[in-house]
Amino acid sequence: MISTRTPVHSHTVDGFGTITITPVDPAADSALIHSWVTEERARFWGMNGASRELVQEIYEDVDRRTTHHAFMVGLDGEPVALFQTYDCAEDRVSECYEVRPGDVGVHLLIGPSGGAARHGFTGTLIAAFLAYLFSDGGARRVVAEPDARNAKAISLLERSGFVLGPEVELPEIDLPEVFLPAKPARLAFLSRETAH
Repeated sequence: MISTRTPVHSHTVDGFGTITITPVDPAADSALIHSWVTEERARFWGMNGASRELVQEIYEDVDRRTTHHAFMVGLDGEPVALFQTYDCAEDRVSECYEVRPGDVGVHLLIGPSGGAARHGFTGTLIAAFLAYLFSDGGARRVVAEPDARNAKAISLLERSGFVLGPEVELPEIDLPEVFLPAKPARLAFLSRETAH
């Protein structure tokens, strides 16, 4: 079962298809998200051993927040990625760099490919997502903090126009509703001006 929520953004790319960005529906989307985040290739997402129930609980928690958001990204009606945003000032990353007004953090997970690889697939999805983030004027700069050991993600961000920042250690978060272990991360930044 896939979310029946209304997309917040739709972007048609000639020769590629229509990309939709829709808020995650935790109950409807948790089985699919679980199948993605528990794959070995998603190890840097940090949910390899999670149950489907735990994944649903995590996204129910995200859904309740006003500072963190999760989106299913579709291509011509098929889910292809999970993107998340957060207010950097309200996240553990704020302990690692000087947050500016309008900083929006992102997490990106591309779903497993169902067929032959398409050149530029991930870059096109990221470009559509950035267009959405910068469309309302609230986001001034996008901040990414991939695991410092995830060379593939860091390279992808650079190819997408991000400027690499320092390597940092994100502190552990241990709250009743969420536990996040400390993480070595590489900061990366993309300003609105650079993106256009």
